[in-house]
Amino acid sequence: MTDASSGSDGIDGEETAADGGEAVAAERSPLTEFTPEVAEHRDPDHDVAPVFVNRWSPRAMTGEPVAEADLLALFEAARWAPSSRNNQHWRFVYAERDDEAWESYLDLLAEGNRTWAADAGALLVVVSKTTSDYNGEPVGSHSFDTGAAWQNLALEATRRRLATHPIGGFDHEAAAELVDLPDEFEVEAMVAVGHRADPETLPEDLRDREVPKGRRPLDEIVFEGRFEDEE
Repeated sequence: MTDASSGSDGIDGEETAADGGEAVAAERSPLTEFTPEVAEHRDPDHDVAPVFVNRWSPRAMTGEPVAEADLLALFEAARWAPSSRNNQHWRFVYAERDDEAWESYLDLLAEGNRTWAADAGALLVVVSKTTSDYNGEPVGSHSFDTGAAWQNLALEATRRRLATHPIGGFDHEAAAELVDLPDEFEVEAMVAVGHRADPETLPEDLRDREVPKGRRPLDEIVFEGRFEDEE
């Protein structure tokens, strides 16, 4: 891991990972206030903590390393996700940009993802244990639980003003081979983690997409009593 101190110790939002630990009194915490870019593009219908709305998936990153304390905090947040029978199916295998394995991780990605993920500070391979620790039988909720762990990680990154972008476009079989994955585990996704950069640093075809996206209204995703699909 990168031997660098974190600037994200305070939860009031006055110290950030991105500013190297210097206080930025004018900034509001993403836990309690919508960021300007999110406020411009997202408008929740109900009162929720801003951190849920502030989380999105930027691609533009600076290429700077991510401090060890920040990476460990992301994994710590993931560690406390809910888990069926406390099996804790999630695992994270990663490479930082100064690791020997960095290029091998980048090579797992589809070409379109490599163009921007090359500027991440770390690349994670997210895997889940498909069997129970108690009886060795298959567990249908292993992906569900691992998704909860990823969400915890992403929300902690948002608190620290780090970018996280989940990636589905990569070679799953090669990833499993690269990390020497045992048979009872399954590759779920990859995640790029890094410091935010100006969208102008992205390839032209990605710049217009570098905004927080909206979401379906609740009446399209929540149903009382029985499922209703208008499609």
